[in-house]
Amino acid sequence: MKAIVNANIVLYNSIIFDGVILIENDRIIDFGEKSNIKVPSGAVVINAKGNYAAPGFIDLHTHSSGGKWFFEEPEAASAYILKHGVTSVFPALYYNMDQAEFLKGIRDLKAASKQGAGRIIEGIYMEGPYLNPKYGCDAANYKWNEGVLKEKYQPLIDEVGEFAKVWCIAPEVENIENFVDDVRVMDPNAVFSVAHSEATPYQVLDLVPKGLKLATHHTNATGDLPKYPECRGVCVDEAVNYSDDIYAELIVDSKGIHVDPFMLKLVLKIKGKDKVILISDACVFDGPIPPGYDGVTDINFDFDGQIAGSKLTMDVACQNMMKHTGSGICDLFKFAAYNPAKLLNISDIGSIGVGNRANIVIVDDKINVKQVMLNGELVKVL
Repeated sequence: MKAIVNANIVLYNSIIFDGVILIENDRIIDFGEKSNIKVPSGAVVINAKGNYAAPGFIDLHTHSSGGKWFFEEPEAASAYILKHGVTSVFPALYYNMDQAEFLKGIRDLKAASKQGAGRIIEGIYMEGPYLNPKYGCDAANYKWNEGVLKEKYQPLIDEVGEFAKVWCIAPEVENIENFVDDVRVMDPNAVFSVAHSEATPYQVLDLVPKGLKLATHHTNATGDLPKYPECRGVCVDEAVNYSDDIYAELIVDSKGIHVDPFMLKLVLKIKGKDKVILISDACVFDGPIPPGYDGVTDINFDFDGQIAGSKLTMDVACQNMMKHTGSGICDLFKFAAYNPAKLLNISDIGSIGVGNRANIVIVDDKINVKQVMLNGELVKVL
């Protein structure tokens, strides 16, 4: 048995000061105030030293970590991100991959999830195949221009199965409903995300009953459809803000480039704290920094000058969210752990609770990672 002591325990909407967490094997078996929890004799004691003990971060959407693509070097990428407090990750495969590359990426990530640091891989985030190539980085390498063809997409559905936790789609793509329906045959509870799209609000909302519950990097790589030249149009972002059913992913970089700090506050006000998910969307593009972005260190660019994801880890994303919006520590772990687990309906991660997996991160008040526990075992941090 292990006991985390002298910890401020971060819960969904409260904090237990000077708390204790008891762990048996890979599960939390009890937690509470020090006065109410007896540490058994012989337990391995982990002193949190007055820092915060919280659920491990869940990175719902990332392509890389530590400069390594997940689909190429899943063990190295997993080991790096784990040391930054991520205990569950859903690596993304992107629309610049053809069918064979998608299939290989799926197989390799499935295999990596069974051993070593790769055990934090709990599924795949399918950022494709059918998005709108007018939006997003590396659009020149979009590999799915021939249309929505069952003979092309069905092998992906069959290979990935329920290991695909999110399927990104552009609702305006012709015949996308056929693809959605076939994914739902394989997994009736599949989660769809509107992504790289200029869909009308009605095209987005029409797919909510079929499982569209998420907006990929909200306010990034989305279009605008003005009805009149003098008026601002409505499009994907407005549909996401309007719908109580849709969670909004946010990439929060240090300078507020992906999402302006005022927009972050606005999204929080509209969506509420229960519908916001922080992601890293880390990538390994190495295009030159375009004019006007001098001093930017946590964003990537492709060779067309487009923003191409970030260089963030989840601890830094939380720090930036705190800086830009004043969000408190309970809110940050709601955005970075509880909400993604709730979206995916995974009940034993994302919060400190009896019976939950002992995936725990210990951080200071600035979200600097001090210790990480994966399935009840301590991980050496950076």
